[in-house]
Amino acid sequence: MNTTIEISKEYLHFAGAHFTLFSATEREDLHGHNFQVTLDAEAPVQADGLTFDYNILKSTLKALCDELDEQVLMPTQSPYVKIETDANYTYIVFNGERIPFLERDLKLLPVRNVTVEELAHYLLERVVQHPNIKPLDLNTLLLRCSSGEGQWASANWKA
Repeated sequence: MNTTIEISKEYLHFAGAHFTLFSATEREDLHGHNFQVTLDAEAPVQADGLTFDYNILKSTLKALCDELDEQVLMPTQSPYVKIETDANYTYIVFNGERIPFLERDLKLLPVRNVTVEELAHYLLERVVQHPNIKPLDLNTLLLRCSSGEGQWASANWKA
């Protein structure tokens, strides 16, 4: 018998700045969102009536959100962006613009674009690879990421 545990806590959020890339020459202006994250985990119910200690999932998600909170989020896998650094700044180079950021304010992500679609997959991959999650007897995970009310993307994982 399987059960789905739905984790949707108010504290599973992060504030991040970004711009979406539309092409080699077009991008949004830098702006921010209050992103929200939820996770559904399907697992078998064990003999004791529990699926697993889902505090493990909550604490893992909280730590991932904290890593991204109050950061400028930029992609490292975009064909349209180059990243340069010097002693003082990290520069995001796009279409002739060389945009400087302090290292402490910038989180470079291994994604093609900073969108809810890419963030959902990035976060799910981080959850699946986390050493506290790997031992759990999970069948499926569904992670959702929102950049605002009514605007969600989801990513799926199956054992």
